[in-house]
Amino acid sequence: MTLASRIALTPAAARLLCQLRAEHGPLMFHQSGGCCDGSSPMCFPAGEFRTGSSDVLLASLDVDGVAEPIGFWMSADQFERWHHTHLTVDVVPGRGGGFSLEAPEGVRFLIRSRLLTDEERDQLDDPRRPPVGP
Repeated sequence: MTLASRIALTPAAARLLCQLRAEHGPLMFHQSGGCCDGSSPMCFPAGEFRTGSSDVLLASLDVDGVAEPIGFWMSADQFERWHHTHLTVDVVPGRGGGFSLEAPEGVRFLIRSRLLTDEERDQLDDPRRPPVGP
C-alpha cells in the first residue's frame, strides 16, 4: 500500500529543482493564498522566505539528485481552503513570480490540483493539521 501524500512533482519539476539546487543550494517552496503570482508556488533558497506560525509545512519533498528534502510551505489560511486537495508541482513556459528562482529560466512553477480520494484522506494522520512553522 502506498502512503498518501499531499504533494507530488512532475518529472519536469524535479529536473528543474535539480538544476536550481546546483545553482542556489538548498531550496524551499512557499505557496501563498494571494492573487496573480502570489497563487503560484514560489521557490527560494532554503530559509530565505521566513515562515512562522501562520504557515504550515505540507511536505518535505525528496527529489532524486538533490541532497536534502525541499520543504513545501503554505499559508495556514490557504491550507484551510485546500486541505481536501492533492497538489502536483509542474513547470510551464512563461514568466512567473519575479522572486522565484526559476524566473530567469523562462519557465514558471505551476500547481495542478485534484481532490483527495476517501482512501487518501483516511491515510493522512490529521488532514487539517499539518506541522506549523516556527
